Amino acid sequence: MNKRIQILSFLFLGFSQIAFSQIKEEKLILDKKREPEVKKIEKKKTSVESIKNYPPEEKSANPVTYDITNVPAVSDFKTSTIQGEDISPEFKEDYQDNYVRFGMGNYGKILSDAHISTVLESKMEVGADFHFLSTNGLKDDYNWNSKQSGATLGAFLNSYSDKGKLNVEANFGLQDYNYYGIYALQPDSNVDLKQKTNQFQVNAFYDFYSNDILNDARLQTSFLNDHFDAKENQGAITVNLSKYDLFQNDNFKLNTDLGVKLETLQTDFSLLNQNSSNFFNASLTPQISFYKDNSYLKIGANVNFLNRTNESLILLEYQKSEVLWSPKVEILFAPQDEFKFYAGVDGGLKLNSYAELLKENPFLVSDIQLRPTHTKYHGYVGLKGDFDQTIKYDFSAGYSKINQMLFFQANDIFDQQFTLNRSAYNFANTYSAVYDNGNVSEVKGSVQVFPLENLDLGAELLVQKYQLQDLDEVFNKPLFQTTLTANYSMLDKKLNFGFKGIFITDRTSNSFEINPNSTLSPTSYVSTENRNTKVGGYADLNLSAEYKIHKNFSIFALGNNLLNTKYQTFNGYKVLGAQITGGVKITF
Repeated sequence: MNKRIQILSFLFLGFSQIAFSQIKEEKLILDKKREPEVKKIEKKKTSVESIKNYPPEEKSANPVTYDITNVPAVSDFKTSTIQGEDISPEFKEDYQDNYVRFGMGNYGKILSDAHISTVLESKMEVGADFHFLSTNGLKDDYNWNSKQSGATLGAFLNSYSDKGKLNVEANFGLQDYNYYGIYALQPDSNVDLKQKTNQFQVNAFYDFYSNDILNDARLQTSFLNDHFDAKENQGAITVNLSKYDLFQNDNFKLNTDLGVKLETLQTDFSLLNQNSSNFFNASLTPQISFYKDNSYLKIGANVNFLNRTNESLILLEYQKSEVLWSPKVEILFAPQDEFKFYAGVDGGLKLNSYAELLKENPFLVSDIQLRPTHTKYHGYVGLKGDFDQTIKYDFSAGYSKINQMLFFQANDIFDQQFTLNRSAYNFANTYSAVYDNGNVSEVKGSVQVFPLENLDLGAELLVQKYQLQDLDEVFNKPLFQTTLTANYSMLDKKLNFGFKGIFITDRTSNSFEINPNSTLSPTSYVSTENRNTKVGGYADLNLSAEYKIHKNFSIFALGNNLLNTKYQTFNGYKVLGAQITGGVKITF
C-alpha cells in the first residue's frame, strides 16, 4: 500500500506541471515543528535563524541550550536575469553542511557553488560559501551580446555564549551583464552594452537569551558601485527593547516592546542629470501586547523622523525634514489551532535604494531619483491555521494608502543625434523610477500541505489592484501572480524531486518608437511614446532531480522554463528558453 501511495505521489508531481506561479526570491517558509505561521520570509543562507520563538517566556527560560544550525547542502544562489529561475529540492533531514557542486547546460550555462563550515571550541562556527552562474545569453535572438554572469563570495561566524548568540556575515557580490533588450534602435553587434555592479555587505545580529530590557541588536551595511561610477552607501542599526510579563494572572499577561532604528542612505550618480540623494531616518516602534491563552491584542505605532536631501543638475538642492506616523494594531482570536482570525492596521516608511531596485530590475539607467515610500496605513483581515501539522494556511485581504509608490518606467533616447554610436543606456531600452500616490487593494493566500512524510506541496497567491492619483497606467505590475511548489523524495531519500511553477498575468509598460526625422533634419531622430504597451503574461515550469549515489556523492539535473517560452520580464528583455543543466555534488 505504501508503495502505491509513493507511486501515486510521484505521478502527481509529474502532472503538476500544469500549475503556474510567479518569479520571486521569497520562499514559503514553514517548519512543521514550529508555530504554524505561514509567511514569506527572505532566506539568508549564511545567517543563523533570527526569528524568535514566542511566547517570550520560552526565550528567558533558564538554562537555554542552542544547537548549531546546519546549512542544507543545496544551493540557493540567485540566477541570471535572463535564465528564469533555478530550483533545487530542499530536504532538511540527513544532509551534510559542507559541499561542492558543479554543473553545465545549454545556452553555455556554467554553475558552481560551495559551502564549507566548521565548529570550533565553545560552539563557535565559521564558514564560507561561494556561488557562480553564467550563460551565453540569447545569441539567436539578438545580434549583440546578451551574456551574463554573477558571483557571490561570503564568510560568516556564528558564536553561542552563555548570554546570547552572535551572527556576523560579510559577502561580496558581482553582477556582469548587458542592456541586451533593445527594441527601439538596432545597435551593431560590436556595440558595448555592458553594465556591471559590485556590492559589499557586512551584517551582524546579536540575540540576548535572557535580558530584562535589551532583547536583540542588528547592524546592516551595504556599499555598491556600478560600471557607470554610481556609488551608494547604506547602513542601519536596530535595537529592540522589551519588558515582558509586567502583569500575569490566569493565562493573561502584558508585554511591552520598543524598537529603535537609525538608518542612513547616500546615493550619487555620475551620468546624465547626476542625481544625488542623502537620507537619514530615525524610527521608533513602541508596542503594548495583551495575551490571553493563544489570543492577543497588540497596540503600537511606527514613528519616523526623516531628513532628506535631493539634488541634480536640473534640480536645485531640495531639503526636507518631516515626522511620519503610522498605526500598528493587530488582534488575533485563536479558539483553536485550526482557525485563527486576525485583523489589524500597520504602515511604515521604506527608503528605496539603488541596490534594492537593481535586484528587481537590473536594467535601470545609472541615474534615477530616489524617494522614500510611505505606507500611511495598511488595513487587513485574515484567517490562518494548522490542521494537525498536515495543512497550514493563511488567507487575507487588505487595503492600503501609500505615498510615493515606485514603478519602473521605460526611458526614451537621451539625445536625438542621428547615430548608433551610443552608450549602452542610450538605445531607449533602460528604465527609471517614477512615483505616484494612491491606494492598493490586495488578496493573498499561502497554503502548504504534507500528505506524506516525504511529500510537501505549497501554493501562494497574490492579487493587487492599484488606484493611482496621477499616472494613467500602472507600469510593470501584474494583477495576478501565483506560485506552486512541490518536493518529493523516494528510495529512502536517495532520490529527491522538486517542482516550481510560475504564472504572472499581463502587465502594462510604456515604450518608444524611434524613426529618423526626415522632415526637419536628416541627422536626428524623432520618438513617439506608447503608454499602453502590453507585456504578455507567462507560465514558467521548473523541475529538479537529485540522486545520491554515495553518502558523499550525488548527481543532479535541473530543468528550467520547460515550456520553452521566451517571455519578457520587462518589455524587450527576453529570458532564456528551455534549459537543461546537469552536474555533480560532493558533500563531506
